[in-house]
Amino acid sequence: MTTKTQLAKLGLFDAKVPRYTSYPTAPHFKNDVTPEIFGEWISAIKPDSQISLYIHVPFCRRLCWFCACRTQGTASASPVAAYVETLKQELAILKAQLPSGVSLSRLHWGGGTPTLLEPGMMEDLAGAIFDVAPMAETGEFSVEIDPCEIDDARLAVLSKAGMNRASIGVQDFDDEIQKTIGRIQGYDVTKEAVDMIRAHGVYSLNADILFGLPHQNQARITESVQKLLSLSPDRVALYGYAHVPWMAKRQQMIPSDALPTPQERLELFETARKLFLWDNYEEIGIDHFATKEDGLSVAQKAGKLRRNFQGYTDDLAEALIGVGASSISRFPQGYAQNAPATSAHTGRIRDGNFTTTRGHVFTEEDKLRGRLIEALMCDFRIDSAEIMQTFKISPVRLQELYKPVIEGFPGMVEITPEGLSIPVEARPLTRMMARALDAYDMDSAGHSSAI
Repeated sequence: MTTKTQLAKLGLFDAKVPRYTSYPTAPHFKNDVTPEIFGEWISAIKPDSQISLYIHVPFCRRLCWFCACRTQGTASASPVAAYVETLKQELAILKAQLPSGVSLSRLHWGGGTPTLLEPGMMEDLAGAIFDVAPMAETGEFSVEIDPCEIDDARLAVLSKAGMNRASIGVQDFDDEIQKTIGRIQGYDVTKEAVDMIRAHGVYSLNADILFGLPHQNQARITESVQKLLSLSPDRVALYGYAHVPWMAKRQQMIPSDALPTPQERLELFETARKLFLWDNYEEIGIDHFATKEDGLSVAQKAGKLRRNFQGYTDDLAEALIGVGASSISRFPQGYAQNAPATSAHTGRIRDGNFTTTRGHVFTEEDKLRGRLIEALMCDFRIDSAEIMQTFKISPVRLQELYKPVIEGFPGMVEITPEGLSIPVEARPLTRMMARALDAYDMDSAGHSSAI
């Protein structure tokens, strides 16, 4: 029996499962995490410790049809300027409750399109952020940059503010695919943006590229990956396009009959994967690649790779605080999410309150299962000794947790006295194996293809 036949028999090409950037996943959040609880969690952060800060800017000049993120289009700067004022007020509320001496291990501006902000807005926002907490000495300040929405003036402000990592979305360089997904961004435009970024002294570069797009085939993804490699990114996220038009209405613009089959999606992923490996990138988790010197590669070798809402990270801060509409925070105590609509978020901030509307308080079982899933997603192995020592559980209890994975995927996992691991040929099943460790019920309609 071939590996592909085994994968098919185990349901890889039919399954829909979470991406597991959190545990439990966001659909299980409830409204019992209030602004008051959020404030208590902030106050409980240790003085003089490091935290991560995520700033969400939900505006875009254009709404790409493939995107399922919570964004809104704008043709003018006025709603963006008003939103920046809200962010500044939110940061002031945060500062009032944050313990003294806290610094930022990571600062990320995401969206939407953060580079939609005009230079003055960027300067004001950066000033408000660093009034709350300075960057740690080894901190990383990254910004999502739309190559079609950036110029020298904005890059000058960002580099002066301390941006030392840029992130660009590529998706695919093929003309027909770009037109079909509503994202016109040629290679020349992207290269010009990358050259400008590096001219401003920002040399660390992340890039996102998608497989599973309409009209995509092995020749086209090969050409796109090779063009991307010519830009020498430090990190690449090779995400599978999630076609969920019942959730993201704009995806109804994309013809479903032009999408590759699940089997073809796997071939597209493998084609791109081989190209990155041939170019000496390290494979990071299920869908990332990085140069050997990059922080993700270093963290993976040291067993310190972690996973959060932004994907894989080498950040070890215990708290990640989300600022802006719909942002999600993670604390040792649980998750908290801000009001998703910009209007509701703005109204509550102007009243001087946090806007937490839902979240999840961790149980001990959540922490245990969350770590098991993170270990599989990051390292493709679970260290039994680490789990038993950290969570004070018996070997019998741990074997009970392993049982659904072992029985659900016969011959596709390796069990030794040291723990459970996934061999290379079975790694396409990783998210499904993680699902076997998930104690929560799941509506598969809300999740993407397992491949």
